[in-house]
This record gives sequence, structure tokens and C-alpha cells, in this order.
Amino acid sequence: MVLLLHLPRFPLYFITSSHSLPLRALSTSPKTTLLRPPKSTITTSEPVTVTNPSATELSLEKLFVPPETTVSLDTARVLNGSNILLSKYANDALITQAEFVKSSVKTEDCPSDGLPEFALVGRSNVGKSSLLNSLVRRKKLALTSKKPGKTQCINHFRINDSWYLVDLPGYGYASAPHELRMDWEKFTKDYFLNRSTLVSVFLLIDASIPAKKIDLDYASWLGQNQIPMTIIFTKCDKRKKKKNGGQRPEENVDDFQDLIRGFFQSVPPWIMTSSVTNQGRDEILLHMAQLRNYWLKH
Repeated sequence: MVLLLHLPRFPLYFITSSHSLPLRALSTSPKTTLLRPPKSTITTSEPVTVTNPSATELSLEKLFVPPETTVSLDTARVLNGSNILLSKYANDALITQAEFVKSSVKTEDCPSDGLPEFALVGRSNVGKSSLLNSLVRRKKLALTSKKPGKTQCINHFRINDSWYLVDLPGYGYASAPHELRMDWEKFTKDYFLNRSTLVSVFLLIDASIPAKKIDLDYASWLGQNQIPMTIIFTKCDKRKKKKNGGQRPEENVDDFQDLIRGFFQSVPPWIMTSSVTNQGRDEILLHMAQLRNYWLKH
């Protein structure tokens, strides 16, 4: 199997220790010298309880370590429901203003003000628009629909007059002609490859169902083209009944990570979320903040 190197547009630092640390211990260590996250403005649900003993610990090799972050057993702090360490750049994370700016079908037609941006992409009906609305705490900023394929352009939303969230067309099924879906795929990939202000792609994966080949292929393509990527597991509040052959979301999350492990030489960052309970909302904003602030500095 060919290993695909996952290289974001900023340097990554990974720990080589083979020790494992309990996630809860990492996220509550009182000895940390890293910045504590700002106080949340919402009431989030508790992280999904992981009952599988092998999943209650996260080895240091599986952590995403932001740039310029020194980690030791006494100072490491991990965002709840993720593999992401907090860094000194995790500040100014709150969203106070959000507005739709424009829709584009070509990368060159996107806003040209040079502000950093994060793109949301995923299989049709994975919950992109719902997640975007949850992040900005506005129910109708992005149009949601039970019918897949409603997002058909590169949609820019300006946040705090200083950065962008970008809603991209879903891949896979959409109620549109084949030729139009091919156009979406073409301008979306052109955007990934040529958008100089793109800080990271947030690839949304439905955690309520087993991994789909189309999602694995998309993650592989991003890695192969060295596009910075964070995996956002959605619908983590949904639980299938065991008697119907379903798995818990955390089991599907573990399985997806196992399947993509062979694609990458370094582990991508990931976060478990739910737009229903707001699980993962603050964690996403903190992760975006530390990536964005590092990007602006460098």
C-alpha cells in the first residue's frame, strides 16, 4: 500500500513517546502551561463516553500537536472528544458576528481580501449546513435541507470581519444531472489546490454509520495532494440498536481511523460533534483559532 504524506501548510510536530495517556486526564491536568480555552458561551453536552478500554486511552503518536507546542506528560491538554492538543495560539475563538458574503463557481471569483478561511466538505446530507449554523449559533445562516445536494456553489461566510467559513457542495449523491455534479467536483478540487488563503479543509464524516468508501477515497485524495485536513465526525448523538447490527458512533470513529491509518504517515486531527447537542462546537472553534492565529503570524 502506498503511504500518502499528510502535510498541512504549516509544520507539524509529532511526539515519539510510546506511552499512553487517559484522555480525561490529559484534558483536565492542572499543571498545564498551555493556554486554557476561553469560557464557553453555550452549554455543551458531556463528551461521548467511550466504553471500549482500548479507546479510553490515546497514545501520544496519535495526537495532533500544533506548531510551536512543547508537550510533556505534565502539560499536555487535549480537546474533549478529539486527538488535538491545545497550543498557545488557542485564543480569540468566539464568534460574535457572521454574515453571508457571496457564492462562487470559480476559485478566482472567491473573495480577494486575503482573509484566512476554513472549508467544510463532506458527503451529501452529512450535516455541513447544520454544523455551520451550530458554529455561528444561527439557525438559518446556511440553508439546511433533508434533500441532498442543496449546496451547489462555493459559499463564503465572513466571521468577525476577520476570517471565513466556506460551505462547499457535497460529494456523492445529489439531485442534479451528472454533468452538473462533475462541475461541482471540478471547481471544488480546483479551490482546494489553488486557494492560497485556505488554512484547512474540514472533512465531515457521518459517525452514525460505518465508513463509506467514497469518504475514504476523499480523505486519500486530500492527503495525496497535501491539502491540510481535519476530520469532523458528525451525528455523534445518534445510536443504532445493536440488535439491528448498528455500532455506537465512537466505534465507527475508531473504525474510520483504522481504515485511513494506512493512507497517512502522520495522523490527521479529528473531532467528534453533534449539531443537535452542540457537542464539539467549542472544540472546533478552538482548533480553528489556533490554526488561524498561527497562519496569520507566519
